[in-house]
Amino acid sequence: MKSSATAIWKGSGKEGRGALSSDSEVLSSTPYSFSSRFGDGNDTNPEELVAAAHAGCFCMKLSFVVGNHDYIPTELSAKCTVTMGDGKIIGSHIELTANIPGIDSQLFAASVKDAEENCPISAVLNCPVTINYTLKT
Repeated sequence: MKSSATAIWKGSGKEGRGALSSDSEVLSSTPYSFSSRFGDGNDTNPEELVAAAHAGCFCMKLSFVVGNHDYIPTELSAKCTVTMGDGKIIGSHIELTANIPGIDSQLFAASVKDAEENCPISAVLNCPVTINYTLKT
């Protein structure tokens, strides 16, 4: 499987503007800018997209992990926050709320750890990944 996206940037780093597009067309000339990365701009930014990718990938991986134990999540809700420092991502933190009927807390904790360690986005991030979770049954 291969996925791709395109970035176009015009102008200087601070005053320029960019647009992101993906093959799926979910992103279609989606604007990004210096102010959306480092200020209060309303456009997207690469770090926001990394956070979205990490949250989505983690939820899907966790669903597969618990599914291997015959549990089906009613809902997995993950909010991911990436932290920048020294010009790079220095941390990714996920706040997870899970509703998985019948699963016990020990198996759930082990499943979260498995998903954390084996989610493809966690694997490419060169930073600490932390997860806080709440299990609703």
